[in-house]
Amino acid sequence: MSDYKFKLPIIGDGGVGKTTLTHRYLHGIFEEKYALTIGMEFYIKKLEVDGKLTSLHIWDFAGEDKFRFLLPGVINGANGTLFMFDITRYKTFNNLKNWLAVFNETNRNYGQEVETLLIGSKLDLEQARTVSIDEAREFAKAHNFFEYIECSSKTGENVELIFEKIAQLMLKKESSLLKKK
Repeated sequence: MSDYKFKLPIIGDGGVGKTTLTHRYLHGIFEEKYALTIGMEFYIKKLEVDGKLTSLHIWDFAGEDKFRFLLPGVINGANGTLFMFDITRYKTFNNLKNWLAVFNETNRNYGQEVETLLIGSKLDLEQARTVSIDEAREFAKAHNFFEYIECSSKTGENVELIFEKIAQLMLKKESSLLKKK
């Protein structure tokens, strides 16, 4: 039994690598092709964070516009959220504003504050980069993300780090809330 259970949606345009990131983290594998996610997929990962048994409930949200109406329900009750874009497709970076608008409105409506990380995917395709590291960092800072991290699900670079970092942020926030009670 876990000491803590955290809801963790992963949000971003279709094809940015949300499913490959999740599968790399959960199973240690990379597959070149996955079928597009329909609506959302749900996964659970149990891990130890700072000596506490923790259960991550990962919600891999479909990035197509036709599923966007489901997003407020996914965000409701979230403890943390990963926002993802593809460093080789500028449009996916630009579309983060649309995802954030829904996210921020939902959080206001439910009176919740959610820890966030900004993730730039496909670092193994550095030579095809269209979004600079500086631009992504500036965006993260301007929109109150805790941090910006780039990763490659193909090579595994920073995959574990992303989930460790968000789990630590969620645990720290939960612990501070419990102390206030």
